[in-house]
Amino acid sequence: MNIQTIHPKDKAVSAVSIFKSDAGNTTAIQLLKFETLKEHITKTPALLVCVMGEIIFENEKGDKSTLKTGDFIHIEKDIKHWLIAIMESQLILIK
Repeated sequence: MNIQTIHPKDKAVSAVSIFKSDAGNTTAIQLLKFETLKEHITKTPALLVCVMGEIIFENEKGDKSTLKTGDFIHIEKDIKHWLIAIMESQLILIK
């Protein structure tokens, strides 16, 4: 399997579960260029990995980080956050 082939090509934002276990879940996320994953909150800490592309991660605390291919960021629980794609991007979310 390839992460780029599991998402619809024309869907602005796509999230597909790729692994589930008793310990947690892993989700593949695709954001097309200039699209936004709207603000949301996670109830558990998470790790977001940029597999390909470039995104901006922002949160309600005022933190702002640019993630490029290979970069990752820890996401705090109970903190509102969102993503903006600078270019088409493939991400992995582990929680």
